[in-house]
Amino acid sequence: MAPIDRRSPLTRDQVVVAAVSLADEDGISAVSMRKVAARLGVEAMSLYHHVANKDDLLDGMVDAVTAEFTVPTDPDWRAVVRGRCHAARAALRRHPWAVGLMDSRSSPGLATLRHHEAVLASLRSAGFSVAGAAHAFALIDSFLYGFALQERNLPFATGDDVARMAADLVDHLPPDEFPCMIEMATEHVMVPGYDFGDEFEPGLELVLDALERARASA
Repeated sequence: MAPIDRRSPLTRDQVVVAAVSLADEDGISAVSMRKVAARLGVEAMSLYHHVANKDDLLDGMVDAVTAEFTVPTDPDWRAVVRGRCHAARAALRRHPWAVGLMDSRSSPGLATLRHHEAVLASLRSAGFSVAGAAHAFALIDSFLYGFALQERNLPFATGDDVARMAADLVDHLPPDEFPCMIEMATEHVMVPGYDFGDEFEPGLELVLDALERARASA
């Protein structure tokens, strides 16, 4: 993070950026008013001119991450949702601490509200009913955040790592009791080039296909 020019007045955006940077480096548990202030080169009390408390700071951090969830301008609702989900996944990989916080805030910021409005507007324009748009948004985010959480918590970092884990598992599984798991491991996971992240696109397309059927039938 570039040093803050203390000749200029401190701003809320600078406080939020410093907190996000700290969380990116050391996790959300590392974020405190004292540590954020130290990063900015000010006293902790100075922050309270810009954020009311720790909750307000967390609201700002979530809003800053949501601002990275770009929503494409496209008449095709599937293209809008697809683009938004890929942008959101990329943002959550940059800020893994944010996965569990995205829908936990009771005071969403303007970036979050504008983002939700853009997604809902695309769904409504495509013919989803009010309830249908709500169902669609909930399903999309369940897949998106669920995948991001699973991806964050995986006990391996590369395809080689997972291949070794799968091979070790296969060696210890009785074939007559776990034939499908062995098949999955040997014919999919252990194939050269396997990357768990590649499961995102087909999963998203399944969600979009199901929503399109629901939209058409309604």
